[in-house]
Amino acid sequence: MASVLKGVLPVLHTPLNEDSSIDVETLERQIDWVFQTGADGVVVAMVSEVLRLGYHGRKELASQVCQAVRGRGVAIVSVGAESIKEALDFAEHAQGLGASAVMAIPPVATSLSGARTADYFAAIAKGISIPLVVQDASSYVGAAIDLGVYLRLLEEFGDERIYFKPEASPLGPNLSKLRDASQGRARIFEGSGGINLVDCYRRGIVGTMPGTDLLDGIVALWQALKSGDEERIYQLSLPICALTAIQLQAGLDGFLAIEKYLMKKRGIFRNTLQVQPCGWQIDVETGAEVDRLFDLLQRTLASSR
Repeated sequence: MASVLKGVLPVLHTPLNEDSSIDVETLERQIDWVFQTGADGVVVAMVSEVLRLGYHGRKELASQVCQAVRGRGVAIVSVGAESIKEALDFAEHAQGLGASAVMAIPPVATSLSGARTADYFAAIAKGISIPLVVQDASSYVGAAIDLGVYLRLLEEFGDERIYFKPEASPLGPNLSKLRDASQGRARIFEGSGGINLVDCYRRGIVGTMPGTDLLDGIVALWQALKSGDEERIYQLSLPICALTAIQLQAGLDGFLAIEKYLMKKRGIFRNTLQVQPCGWQIDVETGAEVDRLFDLLQRTLASSR
């Protein structure tokens, strides 16, 4: 069986060259930094711009990531697509690369019933032998997944094959409903960028999938939560929450713009290029506030070293 999925698993950002090709050297530098910072693995998902990279771009990114991980942790690849056939294609490709698990959102161009949504995820799970993370990305795209879908998949495949990443609002109460309805069997990841991490940790998550941009803060916060250091928890979570709140104002494009801005600020990315078109850019005042909050987070981290 693949490694159990847990802990801090950041979603990678896709660095680009001027010609819009993937900047492989920077991608590898990012992955090295992820493991140096103490993460348990990496994820390719929404803020990796998978919905915009296209069929060949998604496969290339998955290939480069799985190759660069080199056994240092788990690698999860997003495989959601508009058809079962294409989702299976992506899933089989990821498994062949040595991915630890795949993650999928439902189709976004079609409104599906709960039964059809469950059929879609079940088809992916049946086509591979590695775990599947069922992602509700309705905070970005698509519709919320019904609780009954989660429970059917858990019953059919078990808690070693199916994990969950619910993102529909209200996140905390929905997470507790899944936990309680599954009698604690559901293994759940938080995916709010960190803004709900403290609340979700107290509700029993097994891990978190933040962006990579605030990873040092998230790793330190996860460690504080595990140790029960209440003062440290809120020292770290407040600047993280404030930064995530700014990202949330523009949805997925807000996360992409600010996350790449911070990766460049850290000296890991060479630029802030995104797959075009995108609908939001940082203005001067937003950038100044992001800088202030980022500096506050770095001072908070330094205070414990």
